[in-house]
Amino acid sequence: MSEININLSEYLKSTVYPGRGIIIGQSNDSKNIVAAYFIMGRSENSRNRIFEKTADGIRTKAFDESKLTDPSLVIYSPIRRYQNHFIITNGDQTDTIYAYLANGEDFADALYTRTFEPDPPILTPRISGKITVFGGLFNYTLSILKSDGGNENHTLRAFFGYETPESGKGHFIHTYKHNADVPPSFEGEPKKIDIPDSIEEFSGTIWNSLNNDFKVSLYVAYIGKHTREIKEEKIINKNERF
Repeated sequence: MSEININLSEYLKSTVYPGRGIIIGQSNDSKNIVAAYFIMGRSENSRNRIFEKTADGIRTKAFDESKLTDPSLVIYSPIRRYQNHFIITNGDQTDTIYAYLANGEDFADALYTRTFEPDPPILTPRISGKITVFGGLFNYTLSILKSDGGNENHTLRAFFGYETPESGKGHFIHTYKHNADVPPSFEGEPKKIDIPDSIEEFSGTIWNSLNNDFKVSLYVAYIGKHTREIKEEKIINKNERF
């Protein structure tokens, strides 16, 4: 059975609060690997953040340090690079995956040491992605670790591997199905979406489709398949210093 291709803009607008989201795929001209990550927030602590660049990726940072109450689940490195791997996650499992790769172990092994976030009653899923680039080719894996219907004693672990990425297509996974007092976790397979050649077009589609009350930051990168280098990248922060 073939995957259903969704309209990303319509989907984001209808979902209202997808939470945190990861997109990985390939530009329509087949020249670039495309990666995107966004965060949203409902609490002041979650909204009080920006993305900033680091030596090997990006990190979250408090916009106003005086208002930061609990950094444990909001301050982390969403994106890091290790050799020919690009890691994207919604938490400090980025560092776990990095350490495992550096030790010659794999993505799944790293995530089997982790579980969903300790934030009852929500129990936010941990979503993660890894891109591996080799010889002008690439593959990617997406993962979600979530509770079994809110049961803190049971972790569900799902991994989705994409070995022959399709031009102009990608896959999108996020933490919550929709907005609610206790938002339910994402269900099913990652959503298949269209990816254009233009980083401006793609980042604009994502950012302008996220609910304005909840959106916080967005990062998008276009990575050359042959060079393994980031050709273009864009950070959009709702909190900006002027």
